[in-house]
Amino acid sequence: MVKLIQQFVSCCRAAGLRISTAEILDCLNQLRLIEVTNELEFRATLRANFAKSMREVSHFDRLYHLFFHEMRVDPADVAQSTALASQIRHLTEILKKKEHDNHMFDTVVNFLAGNPLDFLKEMRRIQTASDFDVQATRFNLGPLAERFNMLLQISSSAAAIAQLLQDQSLDISSTARNELDLHFTERLNAARSILLYEPRPGDKNTKKIKTYEQRLQELGERPFSSFTQQELEEMREAIDKLVRKLKNNVSRRFAVKHRGNLDVKKTIRSAARYGGVPVEIKYRHKSLRRSKIVTLCDVSGSVWAAARFMLNLLYSLQECFDKVNSFVFIDELTDVTTVFEQKDINEAIRYVLEEADVNYNAQTDYGVTLRHFQRDYMDLLTKKTTLIIVGDARSNYMHPEDAILGQMRDRCRRVIWLNPEQEQIWGTGDSEIKTYIHHCHEVRQCSNVNQLIAFIEELVL
Repeated sequence: MVKLIQQFVSCCRAAGLRISTAEILDCLNQLRLIEVTNELEFRATLRANFAKSMREVSHFDRLYHLFFHEMRVDPADVAQSTALASQIRHLTEILKKKEHDNHMFDTVVNFLAGNPLDFLKEMRRIQTASDFDVQATRFNLGPLAERFNMLLQISSSAAAIAQLLQDQSLDISSTARNELDLHFTERLNAARSILLYEPRPGDKNTKKIKTYEQRLQELGERPFSSFTQQELEEMREAIDKLVRKLKNNVSRRFAVKHRGNLDVKKTIRSAARYGGVPVEIKYRHKSLRRSKIVTLCDVSGSVWAAARFMLNLLYSLQECFDKVNSFVFIDELTDVTTVFEQKDINEAIRYVLEEADVNYNAQTDYGVTLRHFQRDYMDLLTKKTTLIIVGDARSNYMHPEDAILGQMRDRCRRVIWLNPEQEQIWGTGDSEIKTYIHHCHEVRQCSNVNQLIAFIEELVL
């Protein structure tokens, strides 16, 4: 065990980790107190003594895996492992006698033989290399050339091993040749991975500052149902800012009474009273054309999270439309228009969730919902009305009554369906969205806040 730890420490030192003799002795004393055959305890003990900080943990873990896993011969079958180890030594000795003029070839061969020390020292030298020319240069061609040279030697070793294993004069069985080929291939791949691996200090303790916009952008990509209470408050604040921005844009669009494009005809007509002198300048007046909104929101299960945000936005944007009629449903429709007109948004949502006449134990039935709307609320739909349906269209295999949706489309200006599910699962199981698509002007996925905000901006602007 002592010799094994010493070899591992030598590899760690060669790779750049600073390990003192006192730390080695402490580690050996602690190994007496644990079950060394338990790898979790064994690795934790070595890591606690040899990795000085969290910044060195990832580098230590890479070296540990290399030394105790990639460089070890499988001890499952002792006799077979012993024979394989002797054949590995024999083949690598033959390779060392091969004529070559590059010292890196020997380091690669030693690595294949199970001694990674020279290879790690060479990689450490390459990684810390710098140009010491009198005239400074802005390029790192020196280290790159060294890496390329090492890659060539690894490729040369691979070719030499392949040629050696095909030599029939060697007293090696076909089974052993296959095992040796697999073994050398794994070690060559390990050498290439070390060559490409650039040890970097860990960043677990690095404080990363994100701007407010980046934070909102990340939250906006999260599904509605995954928000915590604090994140809900953050998104409400962001939505409030968006609402104020949209209201200002709508107000500016129609505020043209005393500015805007000159209305030449009206100005000349008004000037007739003053002998043709244009005393009063007239501007083109753009009449305020607001549309009506009717929303049907499925509030069953996870769909409620999407409906909650949708109702929140529509509540805040009521000034941008002539009228917003809001309905929630699971099977039967419940008109919550008055609630949203008279109550604060949070109080309104709480009322809908806790006190409104909604049977939350019922199974979702879009067919019953459409029949109820056809019976009692069809007059709300006019050619100025935009009908927005929020739901996953999962109707528990009940009749979808898609013909009624077709009648609703004929009466209103637009029918828009917002589906909070991923588009890949539309139409699977009891989903009737493929049936309803034919009666909608627009069907779009709306599973996060960013998609919802993009839709609202298009709707208002």
